[in-house]
Amino acid sequence: MRAALRSLLAALLAGCSMAAAAQPLTVSAAASLGEALREIAPLFEAARPGATLRMNFAASGTLLQQIESGAPVDVFICADEDTVARGIQRKLLDADSRRVVAANTLVLIRPLRGGPALQKVTDLQRPEVRRVAVGKPASVPAGRYTQQALVTARLWESLRAKIVPADSVRQVLDYVARGEVEAGFVYATDAALLAGQVQVVLTAVGHEPIRYPASVVAGSAQKALAREFIAFLATPAAQAALQRRGFAAP
Repeated sequence: MRAALRSLLAALLAGCSMAAAAQPLTVSAAASLGEALREIAPLFEAARPGATLRMNFAASGTLLQQIESGAPVDVFICADEDTVARGIQRKLLDADSRRVVAANTLVLIRPLRGGPALQKVTDLQRPEVRRVAVGKPASVPAGRYTQQALVTARLWESLRAKIVPADSVRQVLDYVARGEVEAGFVYATDAALLAGQVQVVLTAVGHEPIRYPASVVAGSAQKALAREFIAFLATPAAQAALQRRGFAAP
């Protein structure tokens, strides 16, 4: 009887020990990082026994709003410098933890089949191009990069009536792939996901460099582990996963 009780107590203590050792880490990241971070997550968990990653993907501006509203997030990875700067200014992110982990390229795409052929950005002014999908500049970094590129090309105002706003860069990709618009601006990494459905017309220019800063959320209860994860994103294994998905080194 006593032996059975001792065994039961030992099992309970072991269970408590395992529960104490488990360290869930919530990562909110730009939608364009989805595939790469899903590949990186098990690599980090293997290197850091007890850690469990929870991923949340959306437009960078939306994710920052969630954090400001009290969402329990530990690591924030956005697709532009402006969003992380706003987060630091609002004291939502730890400034000293900020680290750029990847880079990307903005491209103009069109449906692979059907629709007008495009060769240069000024072709968007042609009458047969009726709709151009663009991420909402206020919340989608890809939309801000697009706006910058079109302003540089002196096309932003003339194309306003054609612009179809999207809540994320992935929504732009879907619009183009389904042929609901004649063109759209996405990251090169997104275009590669649907290479059989969309065609890259050109690489956009005239915008800020596309970088992905990662930061520890100020309200995180797992700050040490959050810093470990950000540091892991710079390791050869994590960088190789990012580059397999088309991202450039920071």
